[in-house]
Amino acid sequence: MSALKNLKTIILSSTLLIVAACSAENAPDSTNATVLDQVSIKNQANPEPSIYTGGQPSQEALTALSKAGVKHVINLRPLQEQSKTQDWNEAEFVESLGMQYHSIPVAGAADVNLENATKLAELIKSIDGEATFLHCASSNRVGALKALHEGAVNGVNSDQAIVEGKRWGLGSLEPLVRDQLNNPQ
Repeated sequence: MSALKNLKTIILSSTLLIVAACSAENAPDSTNATVLDQVSIKNQANPEPSIYTGGQPSQEALTALSKAGVKHVINLRPLQEQSKTQDWNEAEFVESLGMQYHSIPVAGAADVNLENATKLAELIKSIDGEATFLHCASSNRVGALKALHEGAVNGVNSDQAIVEGKRWGLGSLEPLVRDQLNNPQ
């Protein structure tokens, strides 16, 4: 009987160790969280466990994001907007750091629409939980697209969609988003 009890204890302990190891493998590394806390990016937020949002990152910030384990960068800024504010190619730089670069150009209010919101949601879904940094110049377009998707696709009421959008960076585009949610075409 004692041998059976010992065997059960060993099996239970082994199972708990395996579960703990698997959980630790999928959990954010505290070193990574520390690195991300030290990155200086305008309006930086962490609205979902593996999603980080913010304004335009510098090369130094992108390097830190890479070291912290971020695997994807999604840029909502069109090339013509980027060329006005930076003298380096973000796509090439991101890829040189071993991260994957994705672009959904949202040139301004006219491009804050359900089509782009859906593209963004589908891209995030395809990334399947890998650490991602999502940005525009300030994170306003990021939050606007998230709010639109929440309201128009997920059926969340406009007030709740706006709250969710603000968690992702929505700011001055709120009236536009609210109008689109309340007056769908």
